[in-house]
Amino acid sequence: MFTLAVGIALPLGRYISKIYGNEKTWLDKLLNPVDQLFYKISGIDPGKEMTWKQHLTALLTINLVWFLAAMFVLTNMSWLPMNPDNNPSMSGDLAFNTAVSFVTNTNLQHYSGETGMSYLGQLTLMLWQFISAGCGIAIAAVVFFAMKERTTDKLGNFYFFFVRSCTRILFPIAVVVASLLAFNGTPMTFEGKDSIINLQGDKVEVSRGPVAAFVAIKHLGTNGGGFFGPNSAHPLENPNYFTNIVEIVTQMLIPLAMIFAMGFIIKRRKLSWTIFGVMTIGFLMLMIPTVVSEVNGNPAISEMGISQSMGNMEGKEVRFGAAASAYWSIATTVISTGSINSMHDSFMPLSGMNQLLGMMVNCFYGGVGVGFLNFYIFIILAVFISGLMVGRTPEFLGKKIEAREMKIAMIIALLHPLLILAGTAIASYTFANDPEAYASWLNNPGFHGFSEMLYEFTSSSANNGSGFEGLGDNTPFWNIACGIVMLMARYLPIIGPVAIAGSLAAKKYIPESAGTLKTDTPTFGLMVFAVIALVAALSFFPALALGPIAEHFSLK
Repeated sequence: MFTLAVGIALPLGRYISKIYGNEKTWLDKLLNPVDQLFYKISGIDPGKEMTWKQHLTALLTINLVWFLAAMFVLTNMSWLPMNPDNNPSMSGDLAFNTAVSFVTNTNLQHYSGETGMSYLGQLTLMLWQFISAGCGIAIAAVVFFAMKERTTDKLGNFYFFFVRSCTRILFPIAVVVASLLAFNGTPMTFEGKDSIINLQGDKVEVSRGPVAAFVAIKHLGTNGGGFFGPNSAHPLENPNYFTNIVEIVTQMLIPLAMIFAMGFIIKRRKLSWTIFGVMTIGFLMLMIPTVVSEVNGNPAISEMGISQSMGNMEGKEVRFGAAASAYWSIATTVISTGSINSMHDSFMPLSGMNQLLGMMVNCFYGGVGVGFLNFYIFIILAVFISGLMVGRTPEFLGKKIEAREMKIAMIIALLHPLLILAGTAIASYTFANDPEAYASWLNNPGFHGFSEMLYEFTSSSANNGSGFEGLGDNTPFWNIACGIVMLMARYLPIIGPVAIAGSLAAKKYIPESAGTLKTDTPTFGLMVFAVIALVAALSFFPALALGPIAEHFSLK
């Protein structure tokens, strides 16, 4: 599955570079009129160049409009059309959490779709899955062109990048993926619940809806929000092993392709392969131990004399097995999709730690577009540290990195740990101070309960959306706290890298010389990896020691 994803991502990266470079592609004749229609209706001139500040203003403004539209639909679903199952409207705090979640590409779900959402609500969220992914890809394109240009303050047009991201990348691939899912048993209908007689002779009401289309963009845009509560562990979202392959490959496509697209755009393919190598090493270091751990099973159960020939199957689907479930769990947390085909709450403690680390690092592939922006911060930090080590002024792609860029990079690098650890500390204090009042939060007090709260804030801050589902999270505290974290963790890590890239783009270009630090070598890749490891280890090890590591040793 990994090889297949890389094999498709390579030509897709070239295609993406052509789209943003306004080169001819085979979809132009079909989609040029569609793009022009959007521009005409919106009164947008796609040829008008923008500064980095204007890009951010456009991004934040339209995201605010979409948030308000989502809030209206979610709080009024009960009387709006397309509600054949008569599902209720959301409360204000749950609607706030859900609207923020989907607009920010997080898709954290404190509701169950089959009972908590109308079809209009589902389609509204599906639209945001296109829009939020398109924004992430478009803003990454801005940074790519800032890296490419020698000296400029004009970095293309945000709306041009955004519309093309949606019409030329997301929509065509989503149609193909949705078709594959529909032909393999994923529902695609606007009918209400279906009544069936099960094998026991009982009458059962089975939820359905426009599932195939929803699941396609959920993975392609690294959104992760499920149509049903169990997400892709549900047999109607993920019917068989073929659909499992389709969904896992789909969610890896664009994050991988964006790395290669960057190499084509800035004409430094060796740099893109260096970045890909660092990310892949990090991914494999998390994925391989997790697969091994889940295949070997739970030692506590083995001591009871129970066979675990299939591995640790608690919370996993038999149609996928322990190995494929473990692979998915790391891919979805490293890439920030957040979809699941098994219950992460039931994994072995160290497997849960690896899932947490994938989100805590948050730059091994990452989400569409923003994954590279997070990695870009660590490149800036590594260049600065390397420059100090060799006694030279730090430079990246011919631009000097000075105090302003370093201050922004450090603020963004430390924001992620701050949001996760501060949120977990507040939640832990609240529960420990009055466990009876907040007993509904945790089904598993102790080490695992702490991990559940740590996971929720980590998932929110990483724009991931998955969860240790032993946590009772549909409460005002979790809805509002996670909503605030998602907002800050989405937009500040976008603003920071774009500000750095815009600042560097405006500086005078310095040609490479014999003393220039090469950033496309294995040595520099190792330096970046070391910086990432140090930041993650120093920031998160104490919290991990209180949660999954302590739980691991409690099994002995």
